[in-house]
Amino acid sequence: MKIIESIKKDFNTMTLVLIPVAIAINIVIGQIVVLLKLPVYLDSIGTVLVAVICGPWAGALTGTLSNIIWGLIIDPNALPWFPVALFIGFVAGWCANFGLFKTWWKVIITGFLVSLTAAIASTPIAVYLYGGITASGSSFITAFLLQTGRDVVSAVLSTNFLVEPLDKIATCLLAFAIIEGLPMRYLARFPRPENVEIEKGNRRTQIIAAIVAVILLIPIWVFFLSRLLANTE
Repeated sequence: MKIIESIKKDFNTMTLVLIPVAIAINIVIGQIVVLLKLPVYLDSIGTVLVAVICGPWAGALTGTLSNIIWGLIIDPNALPWFPVALFIGFVAGWCANFGLFKTWWKVIITGFLVSLTAAIASTPIAVYLYGGITASGSSFITAFLLQTGRDVVSAVLSTNFLVEPLDKIATCLLAFAIIEGLPMRYLARFPRPENVEIEKGNRRTQIIAAIVAVILLIPIWVFFLSRLLANTE
């Protein structure tokens, strides 16, 4: 009964309005990243938005529908990843429910937890459906690791643990900046506005900190990746 009540709490009129918008955000940004062959994904921003202010069940539904619609209409390669998108929405929502979306540094923790979930959930799909090499730009890392003699499972896992933290932390920080930029009167109409009540500092400071953290993540990751690949040659 508690599960049913929890599911019902996630869905009101505002949730149903937001989900299609979030799905569009996921697909548009995700498709751009695929076309540019970038070593990230950024296809879960909408999912995290819904998960945080509506709840984990709504987030899981948003992620699932995003990949199904994306796969059926635009890119069939997106379809098999819907279980990963489901877990991303669910974990992000539960982290927010436990207060991990109230300051920018807690959002980083949320992103890291979501990245671990995504890395584990996506590895079997990448290995058994695609042989480790997918349409994502991150596959160049997998290909490089395979050339160094690693087996496909360890190569895919290593790639996921390299790429997913950057991607999911950046995704969560961007979602945080978007949410905190919205008026509280508007957020109050969603099922879980308490998830985004700022604990310390004002909202503008938190938004700036989140954006700066995203900007710093990218060069740090590029430097770390280049050093790692250089050491494995």
